[in-house]
Amino acid sequence: MSKLFVVPTPIGNLSDMTERAIETLRESDIILAEDTRHTQKLLNFFDIKSKLISYHKFNEKSRSQEIINEILAENKNVSLVTDAGTPCISDPGYELVKSAREAGVEVIGLAGASAVTIALSIAGIDTNQFAFYGFLPRKKNELSDSLKKVKENPIKTFVLYESPKRVINLAESIREHMPNAIICVCKELTKLHENSFYGSVESVVEQLKNHEDVERGEYVIVGYNNDYEEKEQNNAEISIHGILFDKLFHNDYSLKEAVNEVVEEGLASKNEAYKASLEVKKFIENN
Repeated sequence: MSKLFVVPTPIGNLSDMTERAIETLRESDIILAEDTRHTQKLLNFFDIKSKLISYHKFNEKSRSQEIINEILAENKNVSLVTDAGTPCISDPGYELVKSAREAGVEVIGLAGASAVTIALSIAGIDTNQFAFYGFLPRKKNELSDSLKKVKENPIKTFVLYESPKRVINLAESIREHMPNAIICVCKELTKLHENSFYGSVESVVEQLKNHEDVERGEYVIVGYNNDYEEKEQNNAEISIHGILFDKLFHNDYSLKEAVNEVVEEGLASKNEAYKASLEVKKFIENN
């Protein structure tokens, strides 16, 4: 039975090409490539002779059904690759995989290089949950709107792609919208001149500005939105004050009794409840 294979390729180091990926490409009847000239160099290096066809963002909608028809009619195995990394991750492939699924063609993904997962693994930032946005818009207003959405997302860790000419501008825009963010900017992952810049967004902006080769290579940015954490903390503080007021006036408690019950119910630590009670007491005395 014919199959569609989604095959990752190295993002900079040819040693990252897996044996399974090499064998899959050798056994494929057709290899679909984003840039055939780029992929041909990879195939030549591993002595892969399979037929190579162009498949990119400008023709993927029109070509997808043609490929699916050929797979079904001639029982062919087809592999999909991109210039670097895993297809469909900010690269062409979605339309083809969707068409294959809808036509009942088996789709098999292979393990391999992905700039997203590599960057997350070395960033030193919480990865229990993360939101991937790929490349954000270039225009200032559209970029600003996109970063507002990133900031408002309850998932605090975010991953972005950026080109070398715009990476400083993006870092500065992140600083403008999320001044307390922690970010790790990863440059040229897996390549000879790999580098990364970690710390507060303010410090990373300066690191990038002082890096002599900042406009070379590709970038992945992993960030953690501390602004959201502060918002949560402020909301928590407001809620403690509200609970104390509620106990004072609805339960007819003394301030000490209200504090003790808040602590017993696990709504706040003893220090948090005491600090809030002082502010409540000051508010009552001044009104």
